[in-house]
Amino acid sequence: MSWHPQYRSSKFRHVYGKAASKDKCYDCVPITRNVHDNHFCAVNPHFIAVVTECAGGGAFLVIPIHQTGKLDPHYPKICGHKGNVLDIKWNPFNDFVIASCSEDATVKIWDIPKHLLTRNITSPKKELLGHVRRVGLIEWHPTANNILFSSGYDYKIMIWNLDTKEAVISNPVKILDAHKDVVLSMSFNTDGSLLATACRDRKIRLIDPRAGTVLQEASYKSHRVNKVLFLGNMKKLFSTGTSRWNNRQIALWDQNDLSVPLLEEDLDGSSGLLFPFYDSDTHMLYVVGKGDGNIRYYEISPEKPYLNYLMEYRSHLPQKGIGMMPKRGLEVSACEIFRFYKLIPTKSLIEPISMIVPRRSESYQEDIYPLTTGAQPALTAQEWLNGVNKGPLLVSLRPGSGAVNSLPQFPEPEPLVKTTDLNQHQDWGGKMPLEGMQKSSDIGDNRKQLKVEEKLPKNEQMHLSNGFDIFECPPPKTENELLQMFYRQQEEIRRLRELVNQRDVQIKQLELELRNLCTDTGGY
Repeated sequence: MSWHPQYRSSKFRHVYGKAASKDKCYDCVPITRNVHDNHFCAVNPHFIAVVTECAGGGAFLVIPIHQTGKLDPHYPKICGHKGNVLDIKWNPFNDFVIASCSEDATVKIWDIPKHLLTRNITSPKKELLGHVRRVGLIEWHPTANNILFSSGYDYKIMIWNLDTKEAVISNPVKILDAHKDVVLSMSFNTDGSLLATACRDRKIRLIDPRAGTVLQEASYKSHRVNKVLFLGNMKKLFSTGTSRWNNRQIALWDQNDLSVPLLEEDLDGSSGLLFPFYDSDTHMLYVVGKGDGNIRYYEISPEKPYLNYLMEYRSHLPQKGIGMMPKRGLEVSACEIFRFYKLIPTKSLIEPISMIVPRRSESYQEDIYPLTTGAQPALTAQEWLNGVNKGPLLVSLRPGSGAVNSLPQFPEPEPLVKTTDLNQHQDWGGKMPLEGMQKSSDIGDNRKQLKVEEKLPKNEQMHLSNGFDIFECPPPKTENELLQMFYRQQEEIRRLRELVNQRDVQIKQLELELRNLCTDTGGY
């Protein structure tokens, strides 16, 4: 009879939430009172943007991330909209460009100056005119540069190409007209080739955005969906909503079969919306309740039971909205794996909450910081519109390391590395240049020597070398395969270091024996 352990082995089992001290919060911020179900906050490593109260139109604040404490009541705003601002999103590839949408049926793109704001910004960089009713939701494409999706109360999703010189764009490159009601949520898969939507008609749809066709549609009656989220490369969708009895509910779906959820679970009887966030690096899922102070977090596994509950962060201060810091803005020295920015309108306060893995060592923890999505686009807008799919470019979070190109899904015309020799029978031919990797001239008796010539650009960015023949040994195309390669190489490095240490010990022992032998011989 097999014995099953009561607890799963996981390095994230003891993750805890830590609220920032008062001096690291943002105080006296006039947070919006709008009842629209959105985050109302967007964060990147340079700025925090928050929708604010404003007379005579809509506005939002952009505050430098390190400017904590009390906010000047006359702090400049971005106030070019004629109606309330409903959503704001930073460009994932440019920390100084932000998009906003409003009840005035427009989407505006703003350039944020690198110096401190001294006056209100009223003129946008670009204005997108296409919707006939208010625009409630915007999303940037995850891998293609300057592609923006907007969803309005005219039941349409519009795709915009911002790679144009015009300041006013009236014609979107594509209009998705598959919904019969308001779209409540949009989410992309890792390479942006699929779009999942949650609609007010309580259906989840899986859409090919370039073709405009609906690939899958869920009409499961007992789960009324509000928010939907792609779970990285797991080929699964996660949704939050309500049950028939109006309990808050979460559900997990197979993206290839949306007829019945893989898992369905009631959480509580509160009425607030649930915002889901997924970290594809750690496979952790966070569920944030609107109107309460709780953040539940789970670990996702590819096999049953799929969803493994870890813990819950509790607070007596209810959140109206929430922002999320990209992974490249985290404090890795404190083992911080996620950071929320909690909007508390009752106190006019924005409170950072760090999710931390308890570790005693202050050194960089490679096992909890795999390669993560960087700030460089993998595709141009036109390449994506022409049908090319490519995963995000990855970076290492190790302090002092540069960017690392993700492995391409198509053969590149000019590879970044040259290989002089290749072992055809090696499981993984590619080597990843990581900081601290020791170059070894002898890697074992049965292995051939592999020499990799790295070309580093002037800005000291470190590119991923694919030292193998793409056609004979294709590179990993999924995140899991990339992680397997990474951990395999880490294990190989550890084994080689142990081997070197053992040889050093043997050399010292032989030297000592030789010295003793010489001493004994001299005595005679």
